[in-house]
Amino acid sequence: MFGSDMFGKMEAMKKMAEESKIRLDAILVEGEAGNGLIVVELTGNRAVRSVKINGDHSIMDKDDLEDLITVALQRAVDKANAINEQEVMSSAKHLFPKM
Repeated sequence: MFGSDMFGKMEAMKKMAEESKIRLDAILVEGEAGNGLIVVELTGNRAVRSVKINGDHSIMDKDDLEDLITVALQRAVDKANAINEQEVMSSAKHLFPKM
């Protein structure tokens, strides 16, 4: 059913996926909101590394602070998604050069 070439490609895909994960874990992206009041840091694999609240947030109400955290997190996720997509496409091009 599967030839040795197919098994070889599957092993190569597995290895490339593992290497991509390692590379993406080493990449950090930030999303910020409120002119830097909130800064969220994620890895390229979208794992949250940190959430920082800079400055005096006591003058803000809870809803505004939550909104800023949401915006900063979404910005970081968008950046991580773009990097993740580039990594996947790069790996795919190595395995399937005609893509």
